[in-house]
Amino acid sequence: MSKTILITGASRGIGRAAAIQCGARGWNVAVNYAANAEAAAETVAAVKSGGGNAIALAGDVAHEDVVIGLFDATEAAFGTIDGVVNNAGIISAHMKFADHTVERWQKIMDVNVTGAMLVARETARRLSSARGGKGGTLVNLSSVASKLGGAGEYVDYAASKGAVDALTLGLAKELANEGVRVNAVRPGLIDTDIHADGGWAERAKELGKTVPIGREGSADEVAEAIVWLLSDASSYVVGANIEVTGGR
Repeated sequence: MSKTILITGASRGIGRAAAIQCGARGWNVAVNYAANAEAAAETVAAVKSGGGNAIALAGDVAHEDVVIGLFDATEAAFGTIDGVVNNAGIISAHMKFADHTVERWQKIMDVNVTGAMLVARETARRLSSARGGKGGTLVNLSSVASKLGGAGEYVDYAASKGAVDALTLGLAKELANEGVRVNAVRPGLIDTDIHADGGWAERAKELGKTVPIGREGSADEVAEAIVWLLSDASSYVVGANIEVTGGR
């Protein structure tokens, strides 16, 4: 059965991998992106070549009107939404917490926390059976940083993902009897270009040697967990935070 999935931050990395795997199942995918239209177009093309259908939707999830518009556009293109992947997130340059600025925190919290909450709220409003929806799934993207703390690098990012963990737990309980399953995926050291955003492009490769499994992970490996949570195969999974960390 075909599904319609909205994925935020899907022009690269884990979001892109999840979109492509959804396409391989023949699903419809709304590919949200913040700025890189070319990368989003490449993701759309990859989804279509794999057997799915896709559209690209620009917008910064930190803004309420943008998030509402993403859901409206997805429904206009494909009909009722079956699942949402709350993936959009950012980091800043790695440095000690004492050197952080309020402006840095605000930017990270605007996207990683406020953005995630806006997407989650809109999912609840549209999918909940108590509000006329047909149910569905929400998959939030956490990070192992929420457990490890990001010391010396990204304490603010780790804190933002701690908020995502709490959001997942509370909303999962709130929506479970309204037909909406809420879960999260907690990636570890994954080889994506988000590390370059923090000023250390080879971070995953270099630190991957310290992971119990002996290497960094791939975006595709994280996407496998996301797509499983979106699928009917995970029908009794609620409030879980699946670790894809290689044992880290």
